[in-house]
Amino acid sequence: MTKKALAIREKTIFDGVFTKYVLKALFSLWFKLAGWKITKIDAKGAGVTIAAPHTSNWDFPYALGAAILQDIKIYFSIKDSWCRIPVMGRFMMWLGAMPIDRSSKGKGQVELIKAFVEKQKDSRVYFLFTPEGTRGQSDKWKTGFYHVAEGAGIPIFLAKVDYQKKESGVFHSYHLTGDKEEDIAAIQASYKSVYGKYPENQFPYYEGALPELSDSDAIVMKALYTFKGVATRMEIAAKIKKKELSTAMLDFLVEKGFLEKTNSPDAEPSYQLTCAGKGCLLHLYPTLRVA
Repeated sequence: MTKKALAIREKTIFDGVFTKYVLKALFSLWFKLAGWKITKIDAKGAGVTIAAPHTSNWDFPYALGAAILQDIKIYFSIKDSWCRIPVMGRFMMWLGAMPIDRSSKGKGQVELIKAFVEKQKDSRVYFLFTPEGTRGQSDKWKTGFYHVAEGAGIPIFLAKVDYQKKESGVFHSYHLTGDKEEDIAAIQASYKSVYGKYPENQFPYYEGALPELSDSDAIVMKALYTFKGVATRMEIAAKIKKKELSTAMLDFLVEKGFLEKTNSPDAEPSYQLTCAGKGCLLHLYPTLRVA
């Protein structure tokens, strides 16, 4: 006999008085005493949330605190058989567990989330994934989160727990472009500047904090992001509504590794964003869309 599929529980610990008042007060006090702050972006609705880098059990309390302090509900995946255990299963789902049927190869998870989002369109809900899949050393990401976001038609919220800056929370709402390889590369590049508790174990590997950039530099990079290919200096200037654009500025961004320059003997040099440039932009702007 086929077991009836379990649905995501609508009311969880995040909806209770204990969380809204007691836990919120405790986390507020803890963050203040420990010198931590939360990253705040106006990410409305639901999204698949990447929690990275994941190198310690301490990542979860900091991520949980950031969510509770911003009135955000978190759901996490768990094998549905655990949710069918009497008492324990109900308790796990009350904590925010999403019952997943592994035999459906991801399709069940997408349908589960789509049905839930349809009922709670305006709720701030984060479906949590740890792409590294382990707290130990890893050299790749599991990309199931991407297929879930694509199938459910929702953005990917990029969340971090940065132990150097003492920051926790979502820093970008990423809208898929349709090019999986490019999307994953840009997202991973954004995490190269996030310092995990044990950076030697994180992937992508930590390459240092974001460099200081002027507002003008950021605007040029943002303009280039909207070009699907390469663009000349004149095209970039037209995009940002400037009569002139300094070659020195573009050369500076090339030197930093954020732009690539293509020289042609018969045409004006053209530029395009590198993965490092895209990753940097995801920290500078809470959301970006390709024109």
